[in-house]
Amino acid sequence: MECPKCNAQMIERTLEVLHGKVVIDQCSSCKGLWFDNGEAEQLKKSWMSDFLDSGDPHIGKTYNRVRDIQCPRCSKPMSKIHDPKQSHLEYEACAEHGVFMDAGEFTDFKHETLMDIFKGLIAFIKRI
Repeated sequence: MECPKCNAQMIERTLEVLHGKVVIDQCSSCKGLWFDNGEAEQLKKSWMSDFLDSGDPHIGKTYNRVRDIQCPRCSKPMSKIHDPKQSHLEYEACAEHGVFMDAGEFTDFKHETLMDIFKGLIAFIKRI
């Protein structure tokens, strides 16, 4: 599978959690992460996933500007969505197959803090 952002090869990473194994894909270049439907939410609750997002968040922010990407599974256009709990967090989703998070986004998605409320407010103001 190719990365939907930079077209580099995606590498499968297997993570053992309490309920079995979860296989995700990480880009060999930009370090973005592909999660099949439900995997990001499942891994969000697992402490085992704390080191999963190994990419540089500053590089991830530059790739967040890439628009009009296609799902690596079905090649249909992916939608930019805002996380419902952290509105400053934006990632791409294919309703049929999963989500792609740039480097650093899964760590942000996983760890909700008081700073996220502030970031969400700033993001909301920028969109008005």
